[in-house]
Amino acid sequence: MKGERIIYPCYFNSALKRGQGRRVALSGAVSDPTLADLERAAKRAGLVFRSEQKHFPARWWLKEGRIVVTWSESKEKLLRKIASHLAQGK
Repeated sequence: MKGERIIYPCYFNSALKRGQGRRVALSGAVSDPTLADLERAAKRAGLVFRSEQKHFPARWWLKEGRIVVTWSESKEKLLRKIASHLAQGK
C-alpha cells in the first residue's frame, strides 16, 4: 500500500551480515531483536504501524513476523529512527 514500509526484525540483527538481511550499521544493530522489540521501539518513536505474522523471504524458515509502518519518507530514515529507539529498549 502506498505510504507504508515493511520492517523485519532481521534488519536490526547484529549477528547478521548485510548480505544476510541486516539493513542498519552495526552501531545501530542489537542482538536478536524480536517482533515485540520492534513493536516497542515503533511505539516509543510514535509511529503508526500494524504487526503481521509473515517471514523475511531470505529467512523463510523463521517465522519472526514484521511490522508495516505508515511512513512517507525514505525507508533508510525510518530504519535509523527505529534503530535509535530499539537500542534504548535492549
